Formats: sequence, structure tokens, C-alpha cells
Amino acid sequence: MSSPQPQMPPAAPTWEAAHGSSYPGYTSPIPVVRTHLGHALASEWTKIRSVRSTMWTLGVFVLLVIGIGTLTGVVVANSDPALSGESPLGLGFFGLLLGSMCIITLGVLTTASEYGTGMVRTTMVACPSRGRVLAAKGIVFFLVAFAVTLVSASLVAFLHVAMLEGQGTKDPSGGEWLRGTVGISAYVALLGLLSLAIGSIIRHSAGAITIMIGAVLAPLVIALFMFSESLRGVRDALFEYSIPSQLSVFYSTPGSNSLSSSGPSGWDPLWILLGATAVAFAAAFALLEKRDV
Repeated sequence: MSSPQPQMPPAAPTWEAAHGSSYPGYTSPIPVVRTHLGHALASEWTKIRSVRSTMWTLGVFVLLVIGIGTLTGVVVANSDPALSGESPLGLGFFGLLLGSMCIITLGVLTTASEYGTGMVRTTMVACPSRGRVLAAKGIVFFLVAFAVTLVSASLVAFLHVAMLEGQGTKDPSGGEWLRGTVGISAYVALLGLLSLAIGSIIRHSAGAITIMIGAVLAPLVIALFMFSESLRGVRDALFEYSIPSQLSVFYSTPGSNSLSSSGPSGWDPLWILLGATAVAFAAAFALLEKRDV
């Protein structure tokens, strides 16, 4: 009986890929795609729309802006014509002032929450370019915040104009409509973007939110307790350059009463906040490159 013939081991498979990575003796079958900002944007968009904090904060924001705006319009429409000769768009200020706290909170959570959960390590492994990650977060957040604010502010503006028609108010001009919808939306979105940069710098959600709320409210509170005449210049500056006062500038018209009788006017608050946000982002970029994750 003849003995069985020894079997030769199977030959090692040879992998070939037109676009794979090649090493001596091996060619990867997986195509290698060079990543770019678009991939980071897609990743951040998936994150921001899939977490519950986004839905809660934006939901409360819309509820505050539209709810308080509608309530204010109803109260004014059923009272004496206190807005005689003025634009009704200014009534949207009250809801947006409170709603901006939600945008601030969401801006901080967009960056700082990843440090709290440790998810930032996974993010940086997927995209080692830290500057690209921060830029993608900023772009996605700004677009979301701007769109939601624009829809809410525009709806409230149309409601106020319709509710106060025939109450002695004047019809808003094109420039007033632009500032009261697009301008105020850009300002609120930039305020959230500044919060995002502070969250990246502090890397602690509670601390960054506290700093931003303090930046919004502290100047007005401090100014209220400056009774000395020698501090009048400082008091006026705190009033005029506080965030609530700058918000009111977008609704003010020549001859109307706003929180700021002097100081920034027109589109000035937007450029001031844009400069502050640019400085904060420059600091966030620099620290992000130097720190360990």
C-alpha cells in the first residue's frame, strides 16, 4: 500500500489594489483616502444632531424666544399704545436675551463635553489634525445656531408686526428688518461661537458656562452699584458695551430708547464680538496644539 503524498501548503494570497498603501512584500486591499475638512464637518454634524443636549437646548431656546415674544406682543397689543411711532421689532429683544443662555450652553458643550466623557481621544485619533477638528466644530455650530435663531427671530418679528398693526407703530424699514433678523441671528451665533472657544480653552463645562454667563450679566450688575460720580465713565462704558445693551442696538432706531444711549450703534456690536471671538479662537488653537488630550 503506497503512502499518501505530502500536501504542499497553500500559497500565500497576493493582494493587489490600485489605490492601496504598499509596503515591502504587502499591498493593502483597502483604498486609502486622504482626509480633508469635509470629513471633519460630516463627523461634527453627526455628533451635534445625534446628542440629546442639542435637542434640549435648542428646544428650550425656541420655546423662550417664540413664547416670550408672543406673550410680550399680546400684552402690548392689549395695553395702551406705548410703542406709538416706534418699530414693533424691538419686542423680540426680551426672548432672545434669555434664549441666548441656551446658545451659550450649547456652544460650551460642543467642545467641553468631549473632555468630560473622554470622547475627545477618539475624535483626535480619527482626525489627528486638532486645528481641523476645532474649525469643523466652529463651522457646524455657527451654521446650526444661526439657522435656528434666524427662523425664531423672523417668526417673532412677523408676529409682532401683525399683532401690533393699527396700534400706532410704524412699519419697519428694510434696514430694520435686516438688523432685527439676520443681524441679531449672526450676533447670537457668534456669542455661542465665543462660548465654544472658551469651552475648548477651559475644558470644563460648568466652569466655561459660568464664565460666559458672568460675561453676559456681570457688567450690568456691577454698573448698577457704581453710585459714585467719579466712576460715571466706567459705569457708562459697562452699560454701553454689555452684551444685553449690544443686543438692543440691533432693534434700536434713530430717536428710540434703547439700553445704550451712546456707544456702539448700527452693526458695531457684531464687529466687536467678531474680534473677541477671533482672539478666543486663536488662543484655543494655540492651546490645543500644545496640550495633551
